[in-house]
Amino acid sequence: MRKIILLIAFTISSSNLLSQKDTKILVTINDNEFSVADFKKVYEKNLDAIDNEESKNLDKNLDLYVNYKLKVKQAYDLKLDTLKSYMTEIETYKTQLIAPYLQDKEYLTSLIKEAYDRTKTEIRASHILVRLPKNYTSKDTLSSFLKIQKARQRVLSGESFAKVAKEVSEDPSVSVNAGDLGYFSAFKMLYDFEDAAYSTPNGGVSGIFKTRYGYHFLQNNGTRTSKGERQVAHILISDTTLIGKNKINEVFVKLNEGVLFNKLSQQYSNDVNTKSKGGVLPRFGSGRMVKSFETAAFSLNNIGDYSKPFKTKYGWHIVKLLKKFPILPFVEMEKVISDKVRNSGRAKLSDNAVLNRLKNEYSITVTESSKKLLQRKDLRSLSKDSLNNTLLTINEKRLLQSDFASFIKNRRLTSFNDMMQKFIDAEILTYFKENLVNTDSNFAYTLSEYEDGLLLFELMQQKIWNKSSDTIALKKYYDTRKKSYNSEDLNSIKGKVMNDFQLYLDQEWIGQLRSENEVKINRKVLKKLKSYYRKES
Repeated sequence: MRKIILLIAFTISSSNLLSQKDTKILVTINDNEFSVADFKKVYEKNLDAIDNEESKNLDKNLDLYVNYKLKVKQAYDLKLDTLKSYMTEIETYKTQLIAPYLQDKEYLTSLIKEAYDRTKTEIRASHILVRLPKNYTSKDTLSSFLKIQKARQRVLSGESFAKVAKEVSEDPSVSVNAGDLGYFSAFKMLYDFEDAAYSTPNGGVSGIFKTRYGYHFLQNNGTRTSKGERQVAHILISDTTLIGKNKINEVFVKLNEGVLFNKLSQQYSNDVNTKSKGGVLPRFGSGRMVKSFETAAFSLNNIGDYSKPFKTKYGWHIVKLLKKFPILPFVEMEKVISDKVRNSGRAKLSDNAVLNRLKNEYSITVTESSKKLLQRKDLRSLSKDSLNNTLLTINEKRLLQSDFASFIKNRRLTSFNDMMQKFIDAEILTYFKENLVNTDSNFAYTLSEYEDGLLLFELMQQKIWNKSSDTIALKKYYDTRKKSYNSEDLNSIKGKVMNDFQLYLDQEWIGQLRSENEVKINRKVLKKLKSYYRKES
């Protein structure tokens, strides 16, 4: 029943009739006025679910509308909207309802298409990284930037990228790969890294860019058509010595003699995570496995083919090809790519597009004199009373120095400028969310209907459902109407009696509400409304 009430509220609110210009008052309940447009939103939406003429009767629907409004009014009178459970649920729903407004749909669509296009081409890139220390200062930023700038200039001047990488890069893997990351496509790297790689021409060197790891630049070593993904099973002998080599060769002989791959994996493989499943690994694409393993897996052409024994840093392997996953047309991959975009860091780019739009729309002022005080090293120890000057103004909203101090209280410190920018961005979004109910009528109406529906559920629980579930009350109701049930045993018809009892309680409740409140219907307006629907039909 709760789901039904909330669904009704939602379907009402999702109506596209919010642009109705008919503001004439149709119903007045005490001092509250309800327009023709408000009633039509409900009535016209519900028409789609009505399959008989009697239920479409305007007078009956108007009665139901008034009853609904009376019940909701009583819920507010009883202050059910102050219940902790109610407020928690409304906040959760509001967060879900706001989420689409925080994304730029057009920008998100372009990111999905971009990601798909990139999955079709793999890039091989080398990079150099200069890390930023924890809690870095602007001095650290400059020092790291100058270091990577000098390294990039050396590469542009003709020095070998591998040589400069070994001397400068702070990526732990550089001693093994000299900065060469092999082939990769979309979603395999941080978006900023991926973007730099795909924006750099073959053989070219990118500009300097920043990720959460520090400053980078990269060299595009070439591209190839994506091989898609593969799923393989493997047998691993983790002993990297000659003993391990002899063991894997022994397994290979048995495989050639016709022993099943999954049986050999279960018997010999040292990979405890996969041996019980016949060595089956999750599907993977380029850049996910060590190079020799990836090469062996992608060199197999036919399902069921298996490789010769080969060695990685983990030991000796044999792999068997189980499935190929080629890059499919966009229509077939759109949902998968869309989910990946939304669940990856790049979805924040869409959020940033909204943030940048708001920055242009709002009047935003930072008070420099207030900002200066906040750069003190002992900021966290200052009393709140000493931080009462205005720091940030967003339209008419004022934020104090103490708001910034609270913002950074439980956050890991980066540079002051970074923290200040994060504070400003967060407050812009907070302001947007707080004012959405005033700036978007669809949002306001949807939220209002959900609030009313949730309150009505709570009130129905108290007035109807709890009472009808009371065994003594139900029996008393049955006993006074026993003849109308042909004296059948209550237990055998309990469902029907309970339903009748609920209808009775509801009618009693409506009668009480009608007697306690003044309801006025504007008959002239109602007449015109009936005339309007007769013409429409």
